[in-house]
Amino acid sequence: MSEANVKLASINPDAQKARDLLRIVIVGHVDHGKSTLVGRLFHDTGSLPDGKYESIKAMCERRGVPFEYAFLMDALQAERDQGITIDTSQIWFKTEARDYTIIDAPGHKEFLKNMITGAAQSDAALLIIDAAEGVREQSRRHGYLLHLMGVRQVAVAVNKMDMVDYEEEQFRLIEEEYRAYLKSIDVEPTFVIPVSAREGDNIASQSANMPWYKGPNIVKALDSFLPNAPLVDQALRFPVQDVYKFDQRRIIAGRIESGRLNVGDKLVFSPSNKTARVESIEHWTARDDFTPPTEVSAGQSVGITLDEQIFVERGELISHEEDAPIETDVFRARLFWLAHEPLSVGKSYKLKLGTFEAPVTVQKVDRIIDTSDLSNSESEKVERNQVAEVTIRARRMLALDEFTDNGRTGRFVLVDKYDIAGGGIISMEGYADQRGLITAKSTNITRVEHGVAAIDRARRNGHKGGVLWLTGLSGAGKSTLAVALEQKLFEKGYAAYVLDGDNVRHGLNANLGFSPEDRAENIRRVGEVAGLFQRAGMLAITSFISPYRSDRDRARAAAGDGFHEIYVKADVETCKQRDPKGLYKKAIAGEIKEFTGISAPYEEPDEADLVIDTAQQSIEECLEALVNYVERNFRV
Repeated sequence: MSEANVKLASINPDAQKARDLLRIVIVGHVDHGKSTLVGRLFHDTGSLPDGKYESIKAMCERRGVPFEYAFLMDALQAERDQGITIDTSQIWFKTEARDYTIIDAPGHKEFLKNMITGAAQSDAALLIIDAAEGVREQSRRHGYLLHLMGVRQVAVAVNKMDMVDYEEEQFRLIEEEYRAYLKSIDVEPTFVIPVSAREGDNIASQSANMPWYKGPNIVKALDSFLPNAPLVDQALRFPVQDVYKFDQRRIIAGRIESGRLNVGDKLVFSPSNKTARVESIEHWTARDDFTPPTEVSAGQSVGITLDEQIFVERGELISHEEDAPIETDVFRARLFWLAHEPLSVGKSYKLKLGTFEAPVTVQKVDRIIDTSDLSNSESEKVERNQVAEVTIRARRMLALDEFTDNGRTGRFVLVDKYDIAGGGIISMEGYADQRGLITAKSTNITRVEHGVAAIDRARRNGHKGGVLWLTGLSGAGKSTLAVALEQKLFEKGYAAYVLDGDNVRHGLNANLGFSPEDRAENIRRVGEVAGLFQRAGMLAITSFISPYRSDRDRARAAAGDGFHEIYVKADVETCKQRDPKGLYKKAIAGEIKEFTGISAPYEEPDEADLVIDTAQQSIEECLEALVNYVERNFRV
């Protein structure tokens, strides 16, 4: 039984029977009356434990301070003394319709980390705005953070209506302004409700002071919300917490975040891609007549054994084979930064994703988002309390999900030194799931050794074999240079051949489209073919955008030391002006989706073997540089 349900059961032993539990986060600007509203909500629904109201009232009398409904919730002495909520508080209450866990999150700017923690655990949100002060910057920031954390059910309470004489006009102005803001970030507030928490207006009963308002009160609004889809109906996600050895058994322990697991299921461990079947679900009990479970599901902490002894370590993500997580070493994130030191491009942090930890580097700050007006700006840094879209790269494969597919494994935090510095949600927009590219499916294969050594081929040809991998944006001049280089090298006696993107898609890769996964597979195949050319003693000249570093790294691995990465450099504006195939025009018009440089990313090489800047040099100058490079590096 969860802690929330234990608390409920202590109030009412029958509370759990056939009743939903909804988790709601309460957020709002400091001093907008959030704690007062929640305290009043508990009081007016009769959800307080016996004697709680009386004890708080007596305490106020002893201290000589006026009674506040906020004191019913603010349990910490520091909160009473400072007058602000400084930590998330979880309190359980009930209505006639269902049971609730209310997560009260601090509104003060200094404690936004706690607010994010609360939002991450909730099914819905109640956002408080002061009727006298109106919509503040913090109100917009809170709305954006709810959107960031995936909270889509939002009710807005315009509080302290008694302070503006219950004027309908003031309420309508606030309602119109905030609805427009939330709509701009794809959040639709289900209700906007005028309330007075101090006086009890529209909390648990309709207000006689605001007859012009015909909508539901707070309790009815909350009762109309729906719990999130049950986690057990989602794909299995079981992060490995630890591995224990008992007798001859190796027990893999952890908490199932989503889905179901049965004895006999075939599991895959990501990112290692090892597989095994569930031998048993372990139990710890002194009862001799206890029957071990054969099925467990989301929310349960369990231990399992496997039908074979494979090496598994903390951080692996267990799933079923047919619905495995994404494997990647790069992803996009919408991130909220909390640390005093700004997030910087090129700086390394520790990524925590479930039980998995790995060093990562900020590859790019794609844009800074101003939560007050949703404008974008560019920067190499993300300052404290800013929201940004960033690209993060790891030094090893990660197993994860997009946040929209699984909120449990689609969230992460970044740690700087020993402190949580920021957190966010994962998007793979523009990037490929690399699982299929790194998982070998063929078995019983032995590589054939050739009888002709590479040095003998080089002596016969007069040059070493190699791969000249031309990468760059569409319109940078890759194909033009590749064809011209092939002609020049042929004239000089080189065995050279161009592998061009359009040409290979007529045959070898005719079955591939232009999704991130298909693009990655396209480059994987070409990399392997180019590697074969290189081992045959020829020079393979490739002309591919190949936008992802990970794909180019795989091509380098296929060719070994013979791989030479050549960055054909030209900025997007120059490529737009050239636009030899009219592709940029179509991409800007929305006719081509996922177009590199416009709606899909291009990752410039970190350390290219040669950079050819076609925006600054003529084709003749670029070609001369390429020929000289080949002569220096390949001629025997």
